[in-house]
Amino acid sequence: MTATTVQVGERQHPNVTLAVLCIGGIAYALLQSLVAPALTDLRHQLHCSESAVAWVLTGYLLSASVATPIVGRLGDIHGKEHVLMIVLAILAVGTLICALATSIGLMVAGRVVQGVGGGIFPLAFAIIRDEFPRDRVAGGIGLMSSLIGVGGGAGVVLAGVIVGHLSYHWLFWIPLVVIIVAAAMTHRWVPESPIKAPARINWTAATLMSIGLGTVLLAVSESSTWGWGSAKLLGLLAGGAVVCVVWILVERRSRVPLVDMRMMTIRGVWTTNLVAVLFGAGMYSSFVLIPTFVQEPHSTGYGFGASILAAGMFLLPSTVCMLAVGQLTGRLERMFGSKPPLLAGAVMSIACFAMLAAAHDHSWEIYVASALLGLGIGLAFAAMANLIVENVRPDQTGVATGMNTVMRTLGGAFGTEIGASVLASHTVHGHPTEHGYVLAFAGAAVALVFSVVAGLWIPARRLRETAL
Repeated sequence: MTATTVQVGERQHPNVTLAVLCIGGIAYALLQSLVAPALTDLRHQLHCSESAVAWVLTGYLLSASVATPIVGRLGDIHGKEHVLMIVLAILAVGTLICALATSIGLMVAGRVVQGVGGGIFPLAFAIIRDEFPRDRVAGGIGLMSSLIGVGGGAGVVLAGVIVGHLSYHWLFWIPLVVIIVAAAMTHRWVPESPIKAPARINWTAATLMSIGLGTVLLAVSESSTWGWGSAKLLGLLAGGAVVCVVWILVERRSRVPLVDMRMMTIRGVWTTNLVAVLFGAGMYSSFVLIPTFVQEPHSTGYGFGASILAAGMFLLPSTVCMLAVGQLTGRLERMFGSKPPLLAGAVMSIACFAMLAAAHDHSWEIYVASALLGLGIGLAFAAMANLIVENVRPDQTGVATGMNTVMRTLGGAFGTEIGASVLASHTVHGHPTEHGYVLAFAGAAVALVFSVVAGLWIPARRLRETAL
């Protein structure tokens, strides 16, 4: 399938386009993390069980993982700005449902609808590639990528403020305002991208992908409840894997695939996706482990007894560093390419978790580790997105970056649940032991070490440019 170039209206200055895209990205990124620190409050307010309230996160995760590559592909086919407007509208509807929800069922339904907003980032990456001068593409994608991590850290900080002074409804009313502003500005200032790949969505492949990935993620999400050795979990994992294999076979034989498997086997693509899985396994656990660790009571002998708000503040250095690094990614990419910053980001993240495992008695040690994590995530997220963009055709940008996001989410789901299982198996008097946290931090560091090894297989920029 070849791309076509269409005539569009007056182009906007890249800074205007980037600013508008960032507003939408911030809104979605906040919704990813705002509710996590407030789950206990939501459980009490909605009068439901722990397993039921967990679906506030699980439903969102499943929906986002399934929708992100499909939305990216729809953008490649029908136009990124057009699809972005639809996605923002769906995200607004889901957020409104959550803001009005007074029952766990309605809350989970709203979160499932919100998950479609995961398509904002692959659409934004594709718009940046289509709209920006070539020398500004890496910087734009880098800044946009940093918002994923920035929103994660900022959401944890803001959640403490909102839960402490307002009702849980404001966890959604505030992002809803941002979404509406983003939609209005997108309609006004983001032009339709000139590159499209006219085709039809392969809905058979989309269904198989949704069932396969959804089943695997569901099994992983329920591992802390069912146990890693339970027949139910192993059966779901096996069933999901079989469906994924069937999906790949269908895609390989399709004239118009949803996800081009030839694209997925490009060395620069599959190696970057492998790094995404491993990096996600190490990185995502930090948004749970660090706040949980500092909230442990002083009676444990290691905890800081921090409130939700104070726990969020421990991630503030991470948020600030991610945003700062996002501003520098374009310059770093021009000087070194994307591979060295990716490896540097992984090494900094390893240093973060190694420090947390070895030195966590004082607040300043947590703050330094948080800053290292922010630098690592900021470098790695930007580099991964740029590596994918550099290795695929312009008309494949949306679906390719969408699949990279799914790989990172899949790794994050495994990493987070494994960390939770480690803590659960080292518990005394209702609290994880210090040794349990040390093992969880060390496990995240090990996953990141493997991500460095995988990153070494990524072809250097010179090889990619020769191939292109």
